[in-house]
Amino acid sequence: MLKYLEQHKKYLVYLPLILYWILILTLTSLPGADVPNVHISDKIEHLLAYGGLGFLLNLSLRIQNKISILKKYSALFTILIVSTYGALDELHQLFIPDRSCDILDWTADTMGVIIGVLLMSMLIWVVEKKNS
Repeated sequence: MLKYLEQHKKYLVYLPLILYWILILTLTSLPGADVPNVHISDKIEHLLAYGGLGFLLNLSLRIQNKISILKKYSALFTILIVSTYGALDELHQLFIPDRSCDILDWTADTMGVIIGVLLMSMLIWVVEKKNS
């Protein structure tokens, strides 16, 4: 499975990451009144959104072969990159009507990315164990 993803990473790994990140940026740029209400806690929304982003970015960093340190420490770099993006996104929302900057939202973002990285790590472990 990992070999197949590596062979088709442009379409199966990088494109989903880019589209997902654009979706998050689009949704967080909407005025508060235009944000779709999915009837779950705001913090759960953040956790799930950034968990997905962490999962996809971690896969991308694990599969890429251009920058070895990113591959070797993919979990750490994923958490740093996505958590920083979450903080910048919270600051960005200060300029969006009916939106606010909330440290608890950023905390949920960071917890989400950590969960996403852990899920990716578990998935890779299961796949590698199954193939050995």
